[in-house]
Amino acid sequence: MNSTSTVIKALWFGRLPYLHGLKIQDFLFEKVAKARLFKEFTDPRQCCHYLCLLEHHPVYTVGLRDYIYTTEEEKRLKSLGAEFHRIKRGGQITFHGPGQLVAYPIFDLKKLHVRRPDMEITSVGARRFVHLVEEALIQLCKEDYSITNVDRTDNPGVWVEGTRKIAAIGVQIRHDITSHGFALNCNTDLKWFDHIVPCGLEGKTVTSLTKELKNEIRVKDLLVPVCQKFEKIFQCPVELQDTQTSDMIYQEVTHSKEQEQQADDKNK
Repeated sequence: MNSTSTVIKALWFGRLPYLHGLKIQDFLFEKVAKARLFKEFTDPRQCCHYLCLLEHHPVYTVGLRDYIYTTEEEKRLKSLGAEFHRIKRGGQITFHGPGQLVAYPIFDLKKLHVRRPDMEITSVGARRFVHLVEEALIQLCKEDYSITNVDRTDNPGVWVEGTRKIAAIGVQIRHDITSHGFALNCNTDLKWFDHIVPCGLEGKTVTSLTKELKNEIRVKDLLVPVCQKFEKIFQCPVELQDTQTSDMIYQEVTHSKEQEQQADDKNK
């Protein structure tokens, strides 16, 4: 650890609809942004980042600029029993669902400093942040699950033997605060990916920890190892919060959503 690091609070939310996950992201994004705006913390060690950990119900998501997926395609995918959402991110279509650990890091890059191999402590920009997230997942697969042939390629994400994607990565950065993140396949039903071209990459396949190891790996099995790898790679203490903390945040998000709906109803 280095003395300028802030704390990463890891929050486990369980399995949620996709839009609920977005609401949680927005809520924590605003919380981090306000802390910076009002200079709530003078000591950076009193500030914190958030690592939201969850699963989603089956959902296909696509960036707003991906016009390949028409209304007809949207209906086809919904008929499979999944949700379909066009969201404010780059990139093409992907799938989230049960058996997949989804992580949304809400990090303030202005408060994030990591020691380089030459021992100099430096700030973290967008490209380096993505690199560090990839590194955490690569080391997780190699060190905790003995998948040695996992690495980066020219395509986004983390790959086994360069052809089988085990984790998708898509990060959004606004005002130097990160959101969205990664999705690591644990024991995901990979048949969901048969109905799309994941991330628009022809000729590539998708895999999971369970498939590679021929042994059932559940999402909850990853919670502690992921936190440990983020602590190592980002050189910040990671505190996995109890479920009561996550429940309180979820209730705050739900309550604010209800208030917004009531206000909208009044204005109609």
